[in-house]
Amino acid sequence: MATLLSAQGVSRAFGGVQALNGCSLNVEKGSITGLIGPNGSGKTTLFNVITGYVKPDAGKVTFDGRDITNARPDKVFAFGIGRTFQLTRIFARMSVVENMLVATQHDEGSLRGLTRSKSSKADLDAAMEWLGFVGLARLASTEAGMLSYGQRKLLELAYVLVANPDVILLDEPAGGVNLTLINEIGEKIRTLNKDGKTFLIVEHNMEFVMRLCDTVTVMHQGCDLVSGAPADVRSNPLVLDAYLGGGDDEDEDEDSQADNG
Repeated sequence: MATLLSAQGVSRAFGGVQALNGCSLNVEKGSITGLIGPNGSGKTTLFNVITGYVKPDAGKVTFDGRDITNARPDKVFAFGIGRTFQLTRIFARMSVVENMLVATQHDEGSLRGLTRSKSSKADLDAAMEWLGFVGLARLASTEAGMLSYGQRKLLELAYVLVANPDVILLDEPAGGVNLTLINEIGEKIRTLNKDGKTFLIVEHNMEFVMRLCDTVTVMHQGCDLVSGAPADVRSNPLVLDAYLGGGDDEDEDEDSQADNG
């Protein structure tokens, strides 16, 4: 398989904290790639660099052969990279379907999409189709802020899917949801992958990652430590040492940095 998304030699510091230190990652087209590591290993920072929310101090990000380093988040989205977040980001006062219709206008820029007064029948049909896929069609007219946490996760996934990205970055899709929903999300990912979608997934639920992913990359102290098949990664002594050694809580700090910058 050909490499679709690549980050090479990426470094980023926040004050005195070196969140990323020459980290590299390759995501093959058509794969489900997992990105794991202890708290503070730099996973979220790497996601934020790839999707334009954080500018790297060094390194390069390419997508489908194009250099997208330092591209704005809306441009990254328009190029074909969709993502979710650790904490769901939806328009709480808009209805579920209105949230979806904003996403259909991704190529116009987020502000224009948000303020556009009318959507086409094709946009509405696409929105309802993806809401049906994630099981939320019956809640289309419900205010998004009224959804449960698990339903918000599904809405955010549908929001990404309706824009038809080539690669989907999921930030802890199993975090904070029950086992039934975890299994449901896993099945949705498998179905989409069989239809040709490429995934990069950050997740703390090891069983979810090992069961779902083709390739797993382990990060530690801002560097890529090991990359390979799930069974090989699980038994690698370097991985065991990294998890036993733990880490600080830099991932939470970097989210704040990204949100504020």
